[in-house]
Amino acid sequence: MTAAPARPRPAWWAVAIPSEHGGWALSLEAGLLGLLVTPSLPGLGLALAALVAFVARTPLKIALVDRRRHRRLPRTRLAERIAVGELALLLCLGVGVIATAGWTWLVPVALAVPLAGVELWFDMRSRGRRLVPELSGAVGMAATSSAIIVAGGGGARLALAAWLLLSARSVASIPFARAQVDRLHHGARPTTVSDRAQLAAVGLAAVAAVVEPSVVVGVVALVVVAALQLVWVRRPPVPARVLGIRQAAVGLSLIVATALGVHLL
Repeated sequence: MTAAPARPRPAWWAVAIPSEHGGWALSLEAGLLGLLVTPSLPGLGLALAALVAFVARTPLKIALVDRRRHRRLPRTRLAERIAVGELALLLCLGVGVIATAGWTWLVPVALAVPLAGVELWFDMRSRGRRLVPELSGAVGMAATSSAIIVAGGGGARLALAAWLLLSARSVASIPFARAQVDRLHHGARPTTVSDRAQLAAVGLAAVAAVVEPSVVVGVVALVVVAALQLVWVRRPPVPARVLGIRQAAVGLSLIVATALGVHLL
């Protein structure tokens, strides 16, 4: 029996839906940690806003790349319309959070804007898959947890510690995942960058524990993850799907451990 041919995806799908599975996970993790630590309605609005911002990056990137290359294609116009709609939704969510939780949550957002700018600068030049923009975007997105904690009435130290811990998770996992994918496609490769990333992540996590001791359970979980990735990077690489599932499990475990520690300590 002949298999039916796969249906082509609609044009808007390629323009509107991000293809970075890791980016989806990191965006959800940042919102989930903030909501588990300090649940609130404004925090939920910020978590939704973070997802909208992540999704809006795809059509915005396409529109900016085409503009930089002085071309205007049907996909360019479609990307512009989608980006405008999503940015308008993002603005509405932001105004709603300001109306219910004030302005203080904008401090971590403002600190994260330059990191988002770095990622967008690389995106415009079709270099968004490099390590620097990936790390910049992930660390910037991690600020969502801080904004949610502040909007929900949490303290500044806790908000900063959550940002540092999620940043450490990204610093550890992104170079590791890149190394695994590289080894999967090209065979044996040096593990130096991934190894150094694990050490840097542990250092960041240690700073988080100094800033706010209640996140120490999450710090311990991060150290365990870093140790595991030091071992895994030396073993045969797993398929990309398995790697993605493993990273999602790692992220969820870290978030749950951190939130439990904050509430119990």
